[in-house]
Amino acid sequence: MKLDDFDFDLPERLIATRPARPRSSARLLLAEGAMTQDRHVFDLPNILRPGDRLILNDTRVIPARLTGHRTRQSAQGAVTARIEVTLMEPQADGTWSALAKPMRKLALGETIVFSDALSAEVAALEGGLRLRFNLMGEDFDAALNASGAMPLPPYIAGKRAPDERDREDYQTIWAKRAGAVAAPTASLHFDEALIAALGAAGVQFTFVTLHVGAGTFLPVTVEDVTTHKMHAEWGEVRVQAAEEINATRAAGGRIIPVGTTALRLIESAADEDGTMRAYEGETDIFIYPGYRFRVTDGLMTNFHLPKSTLMMLVSALMGAERIREIYAHAVAENYRFFSYGDASLLIPSQA
Repeated sequence: MKLDDFDFDLPERLIATRPARPRSSARLLLAEGAMTQDRHVFDLPNILRPGDRLILNDTRVIPARLTGHRTRQSAQGAVTARIEVTLMEPQADGTWSALAKPMRKLALGETIVFSDALSAEVAALEGGLRLRFNLMGEDFDAALNASGAMPLPPYIAGKRAPDERDREDYQTIWAKRAGAVAAPTASLHFDEALIAALGAAGVQFTFVTLHVGAGTFLPVTVEDVTTHKMHAEWGEVRVQAAEEINATRAAGGRIIPVGTTALRLIESAADEDGTMRAYEGETDIFIYPGYRFRVTDGLMTNFHLPKSTLMMLVSALMGAERIREIYAHAVAENYRFFSYGDASLLIPSQA
């Protein structure tokens, strides 16, 4: 299974830099078995069945992109350098793993000042940058919210800088548990009106948590994709969530995660027979063609990057040839791609 098997031509004009407004007005490519239809997200109440259960990721994106400066004394006086930092994830010792630009201008033990309230000491450089902030808990959250910017994906950040609109646009309406540095983007299409309409149509909801890490944007660099090592992300399926999923399956309803993050988490937490268990911990599950899905009956997801692990995941769900057809249709019909783009609802023939 080669990396080129998951490549396709994508015109740059189809990469979305802003989301649809209102959220649920985004286009939806419905692919159910061999059938393909062009719909909109607001059509979901007429597409899903009563008794279906959507699995939603309630992670909250933190404003993880910071700009600060470090100052050193030299014979000529104080020398200041501008440093851009992207937080990755908190560590057990209280530090944060992070990326910095330019990294070469940092030294162990020196301080980066981000605002009057927020600064961080360079606690480690070997094996990756670690920062120890001057604040913790709610004080840290408040200072980060005041100083940080939303960590837009590289394919958006390369076209424009994050702004105040992104603080709302790049966050789901049900975001609750802070810790992600990337949004579960399929969920960005939901607004209050759509949630109400889905509930009235008999569709049910279950919330799980997977804190999406910056590793989600790392490219696959191996030619044999089966040797690729996934980044680990922390997730939790609470007891109530597991019970809800098991009850829906027992009643004949379909389990449809909204987003690949929710899918990867519930597949990590499910037994071989599809029974859901409460789960807490890291998952580095890698899903590619040949994987047997335990609990997932369908997937709502955005359109993904060529040669990405997410292209491999949707190929595993629908079949590689079918996904090529779906993506060719999406390109031909000018669907908008990636995080702020349009959506697809993928339902295999057997679901």
